[in-house]
Amino acid sequence: MADLVFPAPQPVMIPVAGGGFFPVRRVYCVGRNYAEHIKEMGNDVREPPFFFAKPADAVVIEGGSIAYPPQTQDLHHEIELVVAIGQDGANIGEHTALEHVYGYAAGLDMTRRDLQAQAKKAGRPWSMAKGFDQSAPIGTIGPASAIGHPATGAITLAVNGAERQRGDLSEQIWSVPETISFLSRLVTLRAGDLIMTGTPAGVSPVRRRDVLEGSIAGVGTVSTVIG
Repeated sequence: MADLVFPAPQPVMIPVAGGGFFPVRRVYCVGRNYAEHIKEMGNDVREPPFFFAKPADAVVIEGGSIAYPPQTQDLHHEIELVVAIGQDGANIGEHTALEHVYGYAAGLDMTRRDLQAQAKKAGRPWSMAKGFDQSAPIGTIGPASAIGHPATGAITLAVNGAERQRGDLSEQIWSVPETISFLSRLVTLRAGDLIMTGTPAGVSPVRRRDVLEGSIAGVGTVSTVIG
């Protein structure tokens, strides 16, 4: 192997319940996957799933604080079910999709909403609205072998102890198997990939020193403090 011209970045690894670490390769995100959130954002209720991405090093491990990002006055929280892929696959059928899942976690898709609105208006990508530093706090991963494949259960987020988001996994427009199948026709999914599956209604701004606490029944929790 050729000598590196500078040290390679450290791998991003998420703790797994029961021991071990999940190495992160890519982070895919599903847009508009809960009907009530679609309505609050002023969009139609049903459309084919679409995806955007965050860099792997946007992941912040459970409990770590995050800095309030630059170039925004409107940072929003979005609590989401995170699917951890443990088996490679392309053109995956819905009936076999869950065989590719290693486990699940609770995560936060932090969003610079003002930058997103500007990008939408100009017909430009959302990259800087979604993929900035520390934009993906993620909790401990629960292996599917231990927790199964949750398709129902409360998904909530509180800020400073006051609940802001509440939904149920059953309200997802596109189920986890449907999402995996659809995405795998666009890219080859690899072990180490994460899929953030969308957020229920109730997204709203956060400020410095706010404490965010998310929970998904049967999956786990995620928390962070805005620095």
